[in-house]
This record gives sequence, structure tokens and C-alpha cells, in this order.
Amino acid sequence: MRSILVFIICGAVSYLLGAIPFGYIIARAKGVDLYKTGSGSIGATNVLRSVGRKWGYLTFVLDTLKGFVPAFLFPRAAAVFTGEIDTLLLALICSALAVAGHNWPVYLGFKGGKGIATSAGALTGIVPMLVVAGLITWAVVFLATRYVSLASMVAAIVLVVAGWLLYYTQGLLLPVALTILGSFAIWRHRSNIQRLINGTEHRFDFRNKKSEQQPGMNEKQ
Repeated sequence: MRSILVFIICGAVSYLLGAIPFGYIIARAKGVDLYKTGSGSIGATNVLRSVGRKWGYLTFVLDTLKGFVPAFLFPRAAAVFTGEIDTLLLALICSALAVAGHNWPVYLGFKGGKGIATSAGALTGIVPMLVVAGLITWAVVFLATRYVSLASMVAAIVLVVAGWLLYYTQGLLLPVALTILGSFAIWRHRSNIQRLINGTEHRFDFRNKKSEQQPGMNEKQ
């Protein structure tokens, strides 16, 4: 019974933590309403383009921590409290709820971002080596194409494939969870996929900040 209660409490706190709209808060402090600017997303990409790069980077770090803390710290704290608990299962549940909180934040009427940074933070707390592979993939694809969305989707695919290759012999729980998370990330990018097909997806411009703020052309994160 105590273990069940721990799962419920950790899951609820993970969602509420993940739902904290850091991007929205930062932008509003700078006088910008993200829902009316750029892509309309509260994620780091829209903050970067609509408010400024340093604020976008800060949002990315905070959104990453929203995933890392529940995935890494909550299971360890629960293990100390209960003495015995399935820490991997709890980490995966907390991760999923933190990402859900970012995507559907209760504080903002359930309209959030795509959860890429939060997912990366969560996976860092569970399988850090896979995250390194994903980040390298993301960087290579992004630098080659300057598409944030494409880099995110390719990185998600690499994480899923690497998860099956490296962890299949240890059980199906982690590979299946990675597959679900990766599939969800790609599904959340379905509008970006359509724009990539149509040739209208926005490329990140390293030189000119203003050209990064084209309404309706930004990727949500």
C-alpha cells in the first residue's frame, strides 16, 4: 500500500512540476505573450525567437530540469522512503507525467509545447548514454539542415533504435517505453512534418534574429 501511495504522489508531483510554464513566465516577464507570438508555443524554441537567445537557452535548461528531477531524484528518494520499490518503473512513470505536464499544463488550460527538452532531461536521468547519442545526432542533423524539428525527430528515432539494441536483453520495459516516447515526440511534430513535405518549414538563422521570428513558420517545442 505504501508503494502505491508513493507512485501516486511522485506521479502527481511530476506532472505538476512538468506543467510549470517556464517559457511562458519568462516571456511574460519580458512583456511577450507567447500564445500570440511566433508559433504560439511555450517551448524554448519560441522563446528564443520571440524574446531572445539567452532567454531561450534559460527556458531550455529549466524545461530540461523539469524532466530530470522527477526521473532521477524521485525514484531514489522513494527507494530510501519505502526500502523496496521498482525504481525503473517509477522513473518511467514520473518521466511520462512530467512530459505530459509540459505538453498539457494545467496552469495554462492544457496548452503547452512539444516536450523535447523535458523528454531529454528525463532520459538523462534514466539512460544518460542514450541521451549523448541523441544529442550528437541532433547536432549533426541540425547543423546540416538548420531544421530544429527534423533534428528532434531524427534524434528520437536514434534513441529508440539504440534503446532496443542496448537494453533489449535486460527486459522489454525500457525499450518499449522509449518507443512510446519517441513515437509520441514524432506525433507531436506532425505539423512540422507536413511543412517539411511542403517545403515551408522554417530554417534556423544563426545570423539574423529577426528572420527567426516569422509568424506561423516556427517549430513548437
